[in-house]
Amino acid sequence: MNSNDTWRNRLYVIIFQTDTVAGRRFDSTLLLIILASLVVVILDSIDDVHRNYADLLAYIEWGFTVIFLGEYILRLYCSPKPLRYAFSFYGLVDLLAIVPGILALYYSDAQYLLIIRVIRMLRIFRVLKLGPYLKQAHYLLDALRGSKQKILVFLLSVCTLVTVFGTLMYVVEGPEHGFTSIPKGIYWAIVTLTTVGYGDIVPRTALGQVISSMVMITGYSIIAVPTGIFTAELATAMRGSQLHHDCPVCAKNNHEPQASFCSRCGNALFKKQE
Repeated sequence: MNSNDTWRNRLYVIIFQTDTVAGRRFDSTLLLIILASLVVVILDSIDDVHRNYADLLAYIEWGFTVIFLGEYILRLYCSPKPLRYAFSFYGLVDLLAIVPGILALYYSDAQYLLIIRVIRMLRIFRVLKLGPYLKQAHYLLDALRGSKQKILVFLLSVCTLVTVFGTLMYVVEGPEHGFTSIPKGIYWAIVTLTTVGYGDIVPRTALGQVISSMVMITGYSIIAVPTGIFTAELATAMRGSQLHHDCPVCAKNNHEPQASFCSRCGNALFKKQE
């Protein structure tokens, strides 16, 4: 092994490995730099700060961009499979942290897209060894997949309701009261049904106020429906994960979530609590 390969291996351990002292220090320093970069972007969005320190903040931000560019090049250099890293999740995020700084040369407001660097803070899960907690996200994904069809039907029903109520308000109130079109009425129905209530359009006639009351009551009645659907699917996903679906005797898997015995050999899929 030549000295070049040795240097690349050392860089790989420092940059990609978090189990070593050097790797933890590198990632911790990187997180601090990312956080400082985000603070600079946020401060630059304040008018008073931008007017007084625009040039200084621009130089600082360019310094951060150069640092991140150098880090990205080093990762490509020492990675055993550069293309695999480049198209991985973290690789794409690292690249997106650099692109807005380059775009700012041609479009000044593009610098505010640098706030996307906050995604790089996900590396904190690797540094603090919080990876196992991310596995809990599978419960949420399973619940979302399980409730997809029910929520889709619910959303279609809501779209039908707001279209009907919006059209009624357009007919009843008319342009003289702010309901200048059916889409405007649908907008009012959505705002009212979701209990947001901006108040930019309000019914003036008695019939319009009656319809408005019906929309409000309907909104309170259905607002908890998607939450209930998702909660039920989440409970099912968590309950199903507590069972050992791989048979300890014949190793058959893919049993039904509620199964207690193997469908091939009849053996119990989980042990009874003593």
